[in-house]
Amino acid sequence: MPYPSTTDLVRAAAGGDQQAWNELVERYKRLVWAVVRGHRLSPADAADVFQTTWLRLVEHLGRLREPEHLSGWLSATARHESLRVLRLGHRERPDENIADDPGAAAPGPESALLDTEERAAVAVAFSRLSERCQALLRLLVADPAPSYSAVGAALGVPVGSIGPTRGRCLRALRRLLDEQTASA
Repeated sequence: MPYPSTTDLVRAAAGGDQQAWNELVERYKRLVWAVVRGHRLSPADAADVFQTTWLRLVEHLGRLREPEHLSGWLSATARHESLRVLRLGHRERPDENIADDPGAAAPGPESALLDTEERAAVAVAFSRLSERCQALLRLLVADPAPSYSAVGAALGVPVGSIGPTRGRCLRALRRLLDEQTASA
């Protein structure tokens, strides 16, 4: 039985209709892969994020407030999962020395100091962004992620302008960080 809308598919899948679930995955798998690949994860991490995104949908399927905006929900979820993996990846990098020396010391205080200085530099650069960029970036990194519709409503901007504005804000933040580094 064909489903005319995403809303109908979501409702049917939430009710246990396997065919509806399969159609949702078929309809949106390219979108999820595109978002995941855009974060340049390793193939294994990309596959994990792809699967986790669908798992999150299963967990929230019956509670989606706006099922007609599923593409935005999936995009935001894939993006947040990708960023989570990237953040964890920086903390969980295997160290060849660990296998050779099980008694190796943990990173010293200089490592913690560098992390603190890096966070402080980002905070200073962030504070120099426009209020509009600060508000947008704060909303986009919230956990759980709001839909683009919610972000647009909160900021009074069209949904279609959120992605391009986010890109401009992040470029401005990078430029400010580069200026700070150059002047230090």
